[in-house]
Amino acid sequence: MIKIEKSITASFDVDPQCGFTPLCPEELPVENGHLIADELNTQAAFCSYRLVSKDCHPAQAPWIAQSADEIFTPVEGHYVSLDIKWPAHCVVGTRGNDLIPGLPSESNYDLVIEKGVDPHKHPYGACYHDLLETEETGIIEWLHQHKIKVIIVGGLATDYCVKTTVIQLCQAGFNVIVNLAACRGIHTDTTEEACTLMVNAGARIIKSTNELELI
Repeated sequence: MIKIEKSITASFDVDPQCGFTPLCPEELPVENGHLIADELNTQAAFCSYRLVSKDCHPAQAPWIAQSADEIFTPVEGHYVSLDIKWPAHCVVGTRGNDLIPGLPSESNYDLVIEKGVDPHKHPYGACYHDLLETEETGIIEWLHQHKIKVIIVGGLATDYCVKTTVIQLCQAGFNVIVNLAACRGIHTDTTEEACTLMVNAGARIIKSTNELELI
């Protein structure tokens, strides 16, 4: 069991949006991605603060694939040269941008981080607006300001935005716990690789909140 001191712990819902679930099958549907709300809500009960990040993409961007053949091909351009192309997803004003059913409204979170707004930047992690990690979103400073030391993370997808966010938080000095029951990954092999990378960065991985205990 991992003992949790609620006053120094935050819960972080990483990109739990309809665009990453079968609710929006034309976007980036992660299998069973719409079924993580209950576990995200449960982990939040162990914490003093609850945060959420959202992809808030424009309708047009250099990283948006115009055909199936373009998906996963490199993106050209100064800001996005490290990226690959994806289907359009989580576009502002569409259902894909909404949080999945069962989660609180955005106004009930203590902090909402919107990322991916700039069409020329397509970040995965929630701590930086760009892939080179030079433009902070403010979340690290916010967590320090609120004296948070432990962060319980869940969201979508395990092998992309969750992985990158967790590693960023570990590098910032936080004690990070990844709740796999509150996550879903795109592929089994890349999810396993992501778990290894997160552990190597210093994160602890649990199967569910059954492994947590308040002190």
